[in-house]
Amino acid sequence: MLSINLKERNTKEWRNWSGLVRGLPRSIVYPASIDEVVEVVKACAAEGRKLRVVGTGHSFTRLVQTDDVLVSLDQLQGVIAVDSEKGIAEVWGGTKLDRLGEELHAFGVAQENLGDINAQSIAGAISTGTHGTGERLGSLATQAVGMTVVTAKGDILECSAEQDEELFRAVQVSLGMFGIIVKVKLRVVPSYALRYTSRKISFSQCLEQLDLFKKENRHFEFYWFPYTDVAQIKLTNKTNEVPGPPSRWSYWKVLLMENVLFWVLSECCRLIPRLCKPVSRLSAASVPDVQEVGYSHRIFATPRLVRFNELEYSVPADRMRIVLEEIREMVDRHQFAVHFPIECRYVQGDNLWLSPANGRDSAYIAVHMYRGMEYADYFAKVEEICRQHGGRPHWGKMHTMTADRLRSIYPKWDAFHRLRQELDPSGIFLNPYLAEMLQQGDEKMH
Repeated sequence: MLSINLKERNTKEWRNWSGLVRGLPRSIVYPASIDEVVEVVKACAAEGRKLRVVGTGHSFTRLVQTDDVLVSLDQLQGVIAVDSEKGIAEVWGGTKLDRLGEELHAFGVAQENLGDINAQSIAGAISTGTHGTGERLGSLATQAVGMTVVTAKGDILECSAEQDEELFRAVQVSLGMFGIIVKVKLRVVPSYALRYTSRKISFSQCLEQLDLFKKENRHFEFYWFPYTDVAQIKLTNKTNEVPGPPSRWSYWKVLLMENVLFWVLSECCRLIPRLCKPVSRLSAASVPDVQEVGYSHRIFATPRLVRFNELEYSVPADRMRIVLEEIREMVDRHQFAVHFPIECRYVQGDNLWLSPANGRDSAYIAVHMYRGMEYADYFAKVEEICRQHGGRPHWGKMHTMTADRLRSIYPKWDAFHRLRQELDPSGIFLNPYLAEMLQQGDEKMH
């Protein structure tokens, strides 16, 4: 039986992680089997209702905001089966990445790459193009080799490149518009350890050595602190060293320094915006030298307790330096009240229709603003610079792209929506935000 009947009126407000996006779904349901997912979809189709699927609310856009049916796959979690010889793991779509990493490790396997937040569900992370860093490594969606999707008719669709390559490339990054991804088959590798190194260098030196850092390291990312010439570089590589037990001191140090203390400083900046510049400089001066060895899924993830709003764009990989130089000049010129560092990563190009890395090796540049602080002007200026260099927005991050602009930067845009229309002609899986984004309209920060 379903946890909540569709006839029962929900009174609980839903919010995304940052608290910026809110809604009052008419119904919230927690199906515990594929049959129950099918039941929900068929009921919505029969009653002419809309539905969206929610993971953990880590998207900063209104992707899942709805006043109708909100479906959570929290009861569909865990590893179903692992074929170590073929390097394939089948998992439930609602599985959170932190749980997935530990369960795969128990089978002696791991994902080849992850981002630095592990709170998302695997289906949500795939559907929005979530990524880590590494110039020879793609987004999480590229790790998917098969998916089981419940369509708008309530049919169960087994989808893979072998069965229908065009459909699969469209579904891999589809923002939940093709159906409910209930199961995912992932390409996995034997469990491995990573050595993580963090250190401070000058931002100018970092920009000069971008090619060297990204080619010599499996994973390379860096942060630039506004109003400084300081960058924190993070270099992560495979190692044969055997990880010891996780260090509690290291965990508490990260928790206290990067979360509790930074939250206090962020609250000060929110109340007194002129403190942003000195706080950014203080953060830059406090960048620690860190060496750590651990299993991959534990090294990738970083606790993120300080809440913020975020915009992130993908540009061609060779544009990283010039885009950052223009952003630095723009920040200095406008003197924005910003104290969060700018996060920069690399992702290998792919052939997924709506992937921001489609057809090109990509540099991802992310800017953040503490929750409760004014972000619109700052984000708009960064977005303008990224657009001038062929930028594409991360689907889970804030942006102002409309259908006409998106069509001009995604060669498969129209083909994607023809397939979507075939699978969901009545738009069951669309909400007002997606319907608006698919139509030409005035630009505004989503």
